[in-house]
This record gives sequence, C-alpha cells and structure tokens, in this order.
Amino acid sequence: MTDHELLQPVRIGAWRLRTRIAMAPMTRGFADDAAGTIGEDVVAYYRRRAEDGVGLIITEGIMPSPRGKGTFGVPGLYTKEQSNAWRKVTEAVHEAGGTIIAQLWHVGRLTHPDLTGGLAPQAPSALQAEGLVHKLRKPFTMPEAMTIDEIRQVVSQYEQAARHAMEAGFDGVEIHGAHGYLIDQFASAATNLRTDRYGDGRAGRLQLMREVLSAVGEVVGMDRVSIRFSELKDDQPGFRWQEPEAEVDAYLGMFREVGLRVLHPSTNTFSRPVSGDLTLHELVHERWDGAIIGVGGLTAGSAEEAIRKGVIDVAAFGKPLLANPDFIHRLRSGQSPIPYDSAVHLKRLV
Repeated sequence: MTDHELLQPVRIGAWRLRTRIAMAPMTRGFADDAAGTIGEDVVAYYRRRAEDGVGLIITEGIMPSPRGKGTFGVPGLYTKEQSNAWRKVTEAVHEAGGTIIAQLWHVGRLTHPDLTGGLAPQAPSALQAEGLVHKLRKPFTMPEAMTIDEIRQVVSQYEQAARHAMEAGFDGVEIHGAHGYLIDQFASAATNLRTDRYGDGRAGRLQLMREVLSAVGEVVGMDRVSIRFSELKDDQPGFRWQEPEAEVDAYLGMFREVGLRVLHPSTNTFSRPVSGDLTLHELVHERWDGAIIGVGGLTAGSAEEAIRKGVIDVAAFGKPLLANPDFIHRLRSGQSPIPYDSAVHLKRLV
C-alpha cells in the first residue's frame, strides 16, 4: 500500500507535508479550565499522530481571548504561559518529523457568561442563538452587539494569539471562520444585521474575516495561514445558503485579495451537494487555483478518489484519528481502522 495516493508527500502553501493526510481540528477539552494551559497528556496525544506520519496536524480550536471560550477545558494562546505549554507540543511534533498549525477559535454568541468570566457573549448583532451551550447545558444567552472598538480589539487579539503561536513554534495558523462561530456570525446575513462597514452586503459581512486574515498574515506569513469556512452552522442545522455560488465567489474574491493560498472548506458530509450537483469542495475547486483541504466524513477510499480528481489536495480526518493513533500505519499495512466509539474515544486522550 506504499503507493497509496494519501501517503504521498505534497506541498501546500509553505508546508512540505509527508503525507496528504491532515488531522482535523477537534475540540477535546483537556486543558486546565482556569488557566487555559495544556499538559503532558495533550503533548503525547499530538506526538502519537506525528509519529504515525500525519502530514498536517491542525490543533483543536484555541482561544485568542477568554471571551472566545465556548465550553470547558478549551486551551488558549492569549498568555505567555499558554504559549510556553504549546511549545512542548510543537517540539514533540517536529521531533517526529511532523507539521502542526494552531487553529484560532472565537465562538462569539455561542457561549454563556458562566464560561466567559461573567461577561456577555460577543456578536455582530444582538440576536440570541437557540439551543444549549456545549457541556454546560444551559441556554445560550443574549449577546452584546460589538462596538467598532470591540471589533478592533478582537482583531488585535487574533494578531497577538498568532504571535504567541509563532513563539510556541507552530508552523502556521488556521482561522476558524466556519460553523456559526464569531467570524462566521459576521459573515452570515442570518446573524449579522449591521448597517456599518461590518455589515450591509457580502463584502461588509466578510470585513471582519478579511481584517483577521490580514492581521494574522502579517505576523505569520500568508502562505502559512489557512481559513476554515462553511455553509454549516452548529446552532442552525437546517441552515442553507440561498445563493451558494454568489457566497463562494464573495469568499474567494476576498481570499485572493488578501493573498491566501490554503483553504479548508468545511462540511459534515463531503459528498452532499450545495449547488446543483456540486459539493462544496467541487464548487470551490472550480473557482480556486490554490490548495484545498477536504473534510466531512471522508474514508480512505473517498479521499483517494477526491485527490485523484483534483478536487482536494489534502484529506482531513477527525474521528478515525481519534480511534486510531496508528491510522497511517494501518493504511500502509492494509489493516482496517478501529471504528470510532464516542463512549471510549471522546472521553480520553489516546
């Protein structure tokens, strides 16, 4: 199986990857809840995937500020202490020959004052999300519509978190601009009712994403930045773009303008069409000449097919890598992966 397409090296952006397999970002909740620091168990967790041969490790979502916290045990990158703790992870991954980038994640309105030190959630507009906060199991609370100064502060927090990521030895940064979290809340007409420069049309709704990407790119280098974006909203499972092609064109136009080269379009189901017969990744591929990371319940077989067709360059796996720290070894040797079991694999680090 050594000629497996997934196991071949590839270059995307500034990264020379050993394989075309990425570890998808997955919230684990094993950081110190008060300090936002990670320990040796998290170091070992990422080291194992690097030792197995994962090409690109994308960390679990990391907070750029305490107000971005959406559940218990989320790590941060807003203090030196947090950055120093992450350095142990990057050193372990690099010793094993791997590449690792930090995903920065601010949940916006999808949180509760119990998680944010008593502060109200932040959002583009004062619209309350429906549903319950992850693990806390309390209803989402009414967010505060952010002022211009608060928006600028959040952009600065992303920039500072990117500096801490570089000090920690990360190979780059991914911005979580998907799934109904803060940056996606600004990007969507369903959650952004603003009439200032951060709203009022697609370009305005994408302004926060543009500013965060530009600020982080200045620190990291735009060829070391990835963006995760999506139609999918975690709090609105039935949400669909009314004009998917126009939405994607607006995103891609802005990405070109800031000089981005690596995209991570996100969906729960890779094969689900979003525009006619085209899936999200196919729609992006038709319009984009940079690198694309595929995700959404991929199997080794479906990932191979998508890579052969040129739809994606790298395949991101989530649950299979939780259940199989030796996932790549199993691919090479022809062994079947262990099925994911949430009762086992979600509740402990292996």
